[in-house]
Amino acid sequence: MTRRLLVVGIFTALQVASLEAQTLPSQVRLDAPAPDSFLVSLETTRGVVVIKARRAWSPLGVDRLYLLAANRFYDGSVIYRVGPTASYPGGFVVQFGMSNDSSVNRAWGAAGIRDEPVLVPHRRGMVMFARNEPNTRTIELAVDLAPNNGLDTVLYKGARGFPPVGEVISGMAALDSLNRRYGNTPIQQMDSIALQGRRYLDRVFPGLDRILRVWISAEWRSPGG
Repeated sequence: MTRRLLVVGIFTALQVASLEAQTLPSQVRLDAPAPDSFLVSLETTRGVVVIKARRAWSPLGVDRLYLLAANRFYDGSVIYRVGPTASYPGGFVVQFGMSNDSSVNRAWGAAGIRDEPVLVPHRRGMVMFARNEPNTRTIELAVDLAPNNGLDTVLYKGARGFPPVGEVISGMAALDSLNRRYGNTPIQQMDSIALQGRRYLDRVFPGLDRILRVWISAEWRSPGG
């Protein structure tokens, strides 16, 4: 355990400089289409997780996921939620994605993705963007640790359902082993997370797991696409 924590600390220190230059929406083409499908690999403090994203499931959401992953946006992200769903009883999710820079969070907060219908059902391992009111999907991602089929149709804060953008094809054991000590308590302090990010979380909720680095590990485009 001591060795693992030491390695994580080294990775985190090396990533601080790159986090300060996180991509802003003004620096990229927000309407650029993603490949038809692609793999996103996440190296976490508990192991590697691989997500397969499928553009047909949620074109706008998958375009955003590709843009963020390709630009290494989630490198160094703290996984600040491993707890029950708030929108309906019985669900359980992992959540991450807020930047450690308040100006970055403000910029992306104004670049919401338009809502889309739920085209595939939720099951364990499905990946979605978190949201509040309509058209507020931006940078936060959540992963189903349970089937969470209530997320298919739930009316939550004026919008219907949470469209999946991909599914975990490898590494669910790593997600199952994430620190669950704090449950949903951190997300009750989202204003503080948005302002201070990792600094706040490390101080108030020590021991949370994090994502060390993220990269696109494979992609597929249709001929002529």
